Amino acid sequence: MSSSLHLNISLLTPGHFRGSWRVAGNSPGDFVDPAHFRRLIRIAERGHLDAVFVGDSPALSGDIAHAPQLGLDPVVMLADAAAGTEHIGVIATGSSTYNDPYNLARRYLSLDHLTRGRAGWNVVTTQLPSASANFGYAEPPEKTERYRRADEFVEVVTALWNGWDTDAVVGDAASGRFADPGRIRGPRHHGEWFSVEGPLPLPRSPQGRPLLVQAGASEGGLALAGKYADLVFSAAQTVDVARTLREDIRARAAAHGRDPDRVKISTGLITVVGGTEEEARRREVELRETIPLEPALRQLAAQLGFDENALELDTVLRAGDLPQPASGAPRSAGFSASTHALLAEKPHTARELIHRFAGGAGHQLAVGTGEQIADRIEAWFRSGATDGFTIMPGEVGSGLEAFVEQVVPHLVARGLFRDEYTHRTLRGNLGLELAGTEDHADLDITVG
Repeated sequence: MSSSLHLNISLLTPGHFRGSWRVAGNSPGDFVDPAHFRRLIRIAERGHLDAVFVGDSPALSGDIAHAPQLGLDPVVMLADAAAGTEHIGVIATGSSTYNDPYNLARRYLSLDHLTRGRAGWNVVTTQLPSASANFGYAEPPEKTERYRRADEFVEVVTALWNGWDTDAVVGDAASGRFADPGRIRGPRHHGEWFSVEGPLPLPRSPQGRPLLVQAGASEGGLALAGKYADLVFSAAQTVDVARTLREDIRARAAAHGRDPDRVKISTGLITVVGGTEEEARRREVELRETIPLEPALRQLAAQLGFDENALELDTVLRAGDLPQPASGAPRSAGFSASTHALLAEKPHTARELIHRFAGGAGHQLAVGTGEQIADRIEAWFRSGATDGFTIMPGEVGSGLEAFVEQVVPHLVARGLFRDEYTHRTLRGNLGLELAGTEDHADLDITVG
């Protein structure tokens, strides 16, 4: 187990109850309002959190009739939002299925320089048919193909990020020698998917290179995490599932010759915080009432592998009722494992699952006072189930501030979390050595 807890915040707007834009105090336009994201990231930094996290998809959401998605490019949005902050990390999602390594590597390394070493890339493979249609493909690549491509994609991106030695910039005004080309090299990669000479026109960042984050729990995703990831975003409804996943990823990292302690696990936790338990429960009910139940029911059926119209809201589900996933089926392995474990403990109706998942993707839900939610976080952390949490406010506009003001102080008082930042980089905040500079303090690259 890590010596200290790590906390990230998801900035999904309006929140993980996707209909919460309807709740008083929110605006339907928040999802494209730069002031909204600037305010949120400053609240998160006030709580000394490790990073803010933003998901993304290269296609319009099928749920757009009921809720917004993140319409802004996450790298552009986070570059703007992070201006004026000094410590908090910024993690943006980018698809390896519908991008090219050179452009993506340059974009994220630019973000890392603009934040002085606080950026991360959440690597995802994309399975949506609507996304493939946007890039000229009749259908998404098969899952194993997507992960083979992702493996090579990450290999090329990291080679591009590592292309400049730390002393490549000479900056000798007297001689006029700006950089040493002999200390700059491209990957000269020619593989199954990509041919990339490089190098990038950018030196290493102050943390060596951006953080690599991975969020898939399929075999392909776990293999990618063990080989490359610095941080793994996971879904788990039970301590046992979370602990098993963490042990698996650490073993895979060790098999690649990596130090398992250099791979951090961050478990998703949807939160609804109240000054009293009764207040929190009332808030949960208010948020539940924003869920469009029929679309949520169809989504749940698809996620569980049923035909779209196979479930009723009051259908009772047990673990043995879940269909076995077909080979290559577009289902989340993490969601399936998490839901199976939950139903193994106790049957639930489809309605109860929708409410427990906030109408979404299977992360655990914590409702209560700041102290009660801190109790949940502490219990999971001390059990060795996780290195920390990605907090997913049920409604982000007020829920992020409630977490910072009502939960974080309890974690600080228990000695689990920091009361001030002690590092300038995201890797430093997470207790990770700087990439490519393992024997050095924070790298100080100054150009110009």
